[in-house]
Amino acid sequence: MAGFLEAITAEAPPLAVISSLHSGDVPAVEEEGFAILASGGGEANIQIAPDGDVCDDCLSELFDPADRRYRYPFLTCTNCGPRYSIITGIPYDRPFTTMAPFAMCPACRTEYEDPADRRFHAQPNACAACGPRLRLLDKEGGEVALGDAALRAAVALLREGRIVAVKSTGGFHLAVDALNDRAVAELRRRKARDEKPFALMAGDVGSVRTFASLDSLEERLMEGPERPIVLVRSGEGGAGTGDREISPRVAPANGYFGVMLPSTPLQHLLLRDIAAPLVMTSGNISDEPIAYRDAEALNRLRGIADFFLVHDREIHTRSDDSVIRVFRGNPLFLRRSRGYVPRAVTLPAEQRSVLAVGGELKGTICLTRGDKGFMSQHVGDLKNAATLRSLEETVSHLQRVLEITPSVVAHDLHPDYLSTRLAADIPDLPKVAVQHHHAHLAACMAEHRLDGEVIGVIFDGTGFGPDGTVWGGEFLLGGYRSFVRCGHFRPVPLPGGDMAVREPFRMALSCLHDACGPEVFDLPLPCLGEVAPGERRLFLAMLERGVNSPPTSSCGRIFDAVAAILGVRSRVTYEGQAAIELEALAERGAAWGEYPYAVTTGDTGKVVDFRPMFMAILADLAGDGARQDIARCFHLTVARAAADVCGRIRAESSVGRVALSGGVFQNRLLTEMLTGLLEEEGFQVFSHRLVPPNDGGLALGQAVIAGQAAP
Repeated sequence: MAGFLEAITAEAPPLAVISSLHSGDVPAVEEEGFAILASGGGEANIQIAPDGDVCDDCLSELFDPADRRYRYPFLTCTNCGPRYSIITGIPYDRPFTTMAPFAMCPACRTEYEDPADRRFHAQPNACAACGPRLRLLDKEGGEVALGDAALRAAVALLREGRIVAVKSTGGFHLAVDALNDRAVAELRRRKARDEKPFALMAGDVGSVRTFASLDSLEERLMEGPERPIVLVRSGEGGAGTGDREISPRVAPANGYFGVMLPSTPLQHLLLRDIAAPLVMTSGNISDEPIAYRDAEALNRLRGIADFFLVHDREIHTRSDDSVIRVFRGNPLFLRRSRGYVPRAVTLPAEQRSVLAVGGELKGTICLTRGDKGFMSQHVGDLKNAATLRSLEETVSHLQRVLEITPSVVAHDLHPDYLSTRLAADIPDLPKVAVQHHHAHLAACMAEHRLDGEVIGVIFDGTGFGPDGTVWGGEFLLGGYRSFVRCGHFRPVPLPGGDMAVREPFRMALSCLHDACGPEVFDLPLPCLGEVAPGERRLFLAMLERGVNSPPTSSCGRIFDAVAAILGVRSRVTYEGQAAIELEALAERGAAWGEYPYAVTTGDTGKVVDFRPMFMAILADLAGDGARQDIARCFHLTVARAAADVCGRIRAESSVGRVALSGGVFQNRLLTEMLTGLLEEEGFQVFSHRLVPPNDGGLALGQAVIAGQAAP
């Protein structure tokens, strides 16, 4: 018995995740032999496997000329392949997958029915004689080639610098030769994606090492069955053959590449044949969900892709790529999606079933059952009807395949989010509005299964506060049932509202006006030149009277302001760009110390005043201080101020645990600095590991708060 129990864990299949193991004695029954019966009548607590990479056995067959599945782009077995993306219902049997239309040939059927075969009951099992087929289409939908000829033609087109839309596990990618600068530039132009980094796909880690630096954990994550995009430092050398290198347009003004390895047989074939890294970016137009149906892709991506490499196995559930970076020897999700969803997160305790619909950015949902929280794939920013429909489809699909009927719906406190409106339209269920930063705090607590109270350092860009102002640099004290705002950054005006998010020079003007007064335009800073002389009086009036300038305590906007002051970025083309590039600059600098700041106490708790810091930064710039050193000292100042406030809260509350959450904690440099300072002061520090610190983790926090709230 002991050997059997040990083998269950040690010899588990590659895609198996054992959440708990219990053993006990049961009475003997009069049975002869062993049988696996047809599905049905079993335990109702269904868990669906995520999509997985190609296993080594299937990969060997894929490239073995003597194997009957040689170069067949849809081979799979029980140890690998698509799962969540093809499931239409439960139980997980072939009729309830998008493989239902493909009747197995005699050879595949024999494998499927043989308990000794690794394809025994592999629901997507198929071969070239009976399974899905590949097609290459032109932009009008005309057929160019079939089968392996389609694959080889697509490779030739990529080598020519053409843009090819490739149907993958959870949707379409737009592929282009990453070593062809002209082709990458054309992809940017057509996709209207000015500077946001593109993801890269390389054939193996050996190829990745030619253009990036990898540590052992990054390598393991990259090679794992989940196949996420991993953020890795860009290397000094080039990649490819001859003088060709990764195009600088792949990740402009960024010290990192987002790199993944092939996750489907088709991608393995593409990368083996082309023998060069490819840009593999989501097949969508900005702010829209990834395209996942053939007709939809032809319609939406016709103006971007020259050709379409498609197949007739439908994707039932779209799922974008997961994104991870390494922090202090552990993975940190920036986006939790394909490969990890809908794997459950174990909650602190059993609770009532909740549907949580997240916030506005980086939309996800969470469904709970007992002590399990099931997070959905990344849906996208809920700023249009298409993304809202995708969120609605995700809710419906997860409820069906997990057989969860929620008893309450949780949503963000902001009344105008599309997710809030979706929640309001769900009939016959009570609704729980959850404050944005409380949800961040609860998400971090929940994944660590913490109870009681913790200090929450919640730094992000925007969150609707109960007082009607824009929060974002918050120090909370509380747990799942309640919280107190113990401190925050000194509020400054957000000139132009959302325009200040897209134009960081506005935040530079706001913070400098707060520090220097109306003489701000006398400062010799290029970013202030963004305001035309004729508009300066208008901007000053906005700041002084609060016209279209709501107050915000946002930490993200402070980063924007410093980025603009240092000449890093006055306008952005994607969310977080200024802060990302400021971090990249700071990583090249040295911190001689922190800048001055003040902490005062008012009606809303402890207030961190960065006006002294801005004055010191101006003095350093005037004295020819190195921008990278100023950027690094700024990061250290924010970390020092946060640790200072945590110490003051501990002195009053005796709470010595700190949870770090919010999108700003995607910044590795700041997070490492703050974690180190807190640990030096004896705090227990908790940061995210299972869900993103950004708004992609909000739904988990909402679900636990609503699940533990009084009915």
